[in-house]
Amino acid sequence: MSARADEVAARLDDVRRRIRDACAEAGRPDDDVSLVVVTKFFPASDVRLLADLGVTDVGENRHQEAEAKARECADLGLRWHFIGGLQSNKAAAVASYAGVVESLDRPKLVAPLSRGAGARGHEVDVLLQVSLDPPGAGHRAGADPDGLAALADAVGESADLRLRGLMAVAPLGEDPAEAFARLARIRTTFLEDHPDATVLSAGMSGDLEQAISHGATHVRVGSAVLGERPAVK
Repeated sequence: MSARADEVAARLDDVRRRIRDACAEAGRPDDDVSLVVVTKFFPASDVRLLADLGVTDVGENRHQEAEAKARECADLGLRWHFIGGLQSNKAAAVASYAGVVESLDRPKLVAPLSRGAGARGHEVDVLLQVSLDPPGAGHRAGADPDGLAALADAVGESADLRLRGLMAVAPLGEDPAEAFARLARIRTTFLEDHPDATVLSAGMSGDLEQAISHGATHVRVGSAVLGERPAVK
């Protein structure tokens, strides 16, 4: 193995250990949480290393980069998660390669996503991104919790999209445990009307333990596996 392969393997082992330990602490089975490795700004060669190490799900934030990498790594059979801010004029194109779109946060994205999935002839799994920021605060992307029902209804009207659950990011400057506790309450209410939408994507390199303790089924980890991100070219 190359030095890079050794580094990635060691980092991946450590993240998998952290996930196992967090599951044990929460009284959950080891296989209760899936890992999505975020490869933003890293080359396709790293994606190939990850595949060799048993990674099956990779995440990308930017459409142009994701589309190129998905094409270059099409032989690997990976499932691509789009986790960045989604633009309505790019949504159909994202659905042409993404198996999961984790960042659906407004109804106007549903039609183009559905159109792209239909053209591909393949259902796309969708997570609704919910904002955990306090009301009135300038926040990261995400739907207001009060708007989730309408957003879920819009997804439900599409034959080409499958509602799978929720995604969220802990607000900057807040204790992640408090933010994810709030997310757990939002999820409990959401599941009353959408019992099959059981996926909860929450937690990143710095807060995956807190997310798992509050029910995350998927964690999105980049730097803890791949190291410091390269400079944007």
